[in-house]
Amino acid sequence: MEVIAYYRVSTKRQGDSGLGLEAQREYVHTAAKQNGWTITAEYTENAISGTVHPLERPEASKAFSHALPVVVAKLDRLSRDVEHIAGLMKRVVFRVATMPNADTLQLHLYAMLAQQERDFISQRTKAALEALQQRSDSGNASAMQKVANRTKALNKGRTKANQEKGGLSTANKAKSFAASVKDPIELCLLKGTRSYLGLANCLNDRGIKTVRGNLWSAMQVKRVMDKLEMKLN
Repeated sequence: MEVIAYYRVSTKRQGDSGLGLEAQREYVHTAAKQNGWTITAEYTENAISGTVHPLERPEASKAFSHALPVVVAKLDRLSRDVEHIAGLMKRVVFRVATMPNADTLQLHLYAMLAQQERDFISQRTKAALEALQQRSDSGNASAMQKVANRTKALNKGRTKANQEKGGLSTANKAKSFAASVKDPIELCLLKGTRSYLGLANCLNDRGIKTVRGNLWSAMQVKRVMDKLEMKLN
């Protein structure tokens, strides 16, 4: 069966580093080999949010224009929005590399879980920032320093008008990096790695660097996996 491959990363940083895209390509090409698919074309979306409807994205619209099944590494590369996925099921054909035999009902359930995860992440981030501000307001020295650092980071290099729009805190930047290496970590796990040290070696062997551009240690892998709420199998 001939198929079209589609890859997407949400941030320019992920696209420039190639980490997210590399893992997605490996997922798709592995699934193609296992299922006898022939990839006839590949389309890549760089720095495009999953909140944008797939058919409104430049590269995704090209991918679906071929009238061939479109293969993505994971369902959330298309969207985390249940309505998006449900609408696509009625209009086009697509496959998910990590669950190539999933039927319509299963895909719909996974879409619901993906949207729920997105909502939970948003709620946890908001709650964490509110709790930090409350501790700061009550006089907690550590919290006050963190709020001050966050405010400084938000204001750095911005005009007054832009300052009002807010920005990413150090914690959110760390979470963003963690998300960018989630797929490579999962691939290492799928290949049978069962320890933090083994995962560190796997990432180092693949040429993937830490957020500071260094080699991975077992502790650094554990910290990233904790942020992602991932567990060793």
